[in-house]
Amino acid sequence: MSEVQYHIRVKEGDVGKYVLLPGDPGRCESIANYFDHPKFVSFNREHKVYTGYISGEMVSVVSTGMGCPSTAIAVEELVKIGCHTFIRVGTSGAMQPHMEVGDIAIINAAIRDEGTSRQYLPIEYPAIADLDVINALVQASEKLDYTHYVGVSHTKDSFYSEVEPERMPMAPFLKDRWNQWVAGGAICSEMEASIVFILAGIYRKRAGAVTMIIGSDMDTIAKKHDPDGMIRVAVEALRILITKDKDKDQK
Repeated sequence: MSEVQYHIRVKEGDVGKYVLLPGDPGRCESIANYFDHPKFVSFNREHKVYTGYISGEMVSVVSTGMGCPSTAIAVEELVKIGCHTFIRVGTSGAMQPHMEVGDIAIINAAIRDEGTSRQYLPIEYPAIADLDVINALVQASEKLDYTHYVGVSHTKDSFYSEVEPERMPMAPFLKDRWNQWVAGGAICSEMEASIVFILAGIYRKRAGAVTMIIGSDMDTIAKKHDPDGMIRVAVEALRILITKDKDKDQK
């Protein structure tokens, strides 16, 4: 019997090989409701786990907490127990003027503006999503008729240094770097994608990320947009990947 992982408190067989990764533990139940026969598995620290089925395949949702350090712990331990496909699911801020609240951002690569991934690979190494996962997310968004954009995310460590840079001693530096990311074409900013991509690359797993663009007024967002848009896209993308994987296995 495999060992129970120290932080996420699950062992091999408790979770599926396909995993959705929200940051917020409170979002896990909402995601699990899209599974067939969802079942609560464990909750330790910021890591809540539910397991269910999509198209007959066992799948799981595991919350990572906010930021790359706790996300790295979750992914490391999930890899140890046999998981091979990861999709980060959450929210992000828009970085391009044409993007609107409620739009779907499909992240194909991430700016490594955080400290965790530097403990794994030099900063020159890119954080890139898996092409099959990207394509499945695009296909899912099109099928569900969501306005979506594919592009680079800015993964950061400090939330308030982004949203309230004027309060920081380094305000000019922070604002200048933000403008550089925008000028380079980055589409959104969030706090976890880069480490998910880096770890997936190191361990030869598949990873992608889908977020919904939000603003400061969540009540207005919920009234005007589908608050589960990114969840629906992620679940449909898993369904697409599972079907394709089964087709390959049968050939």
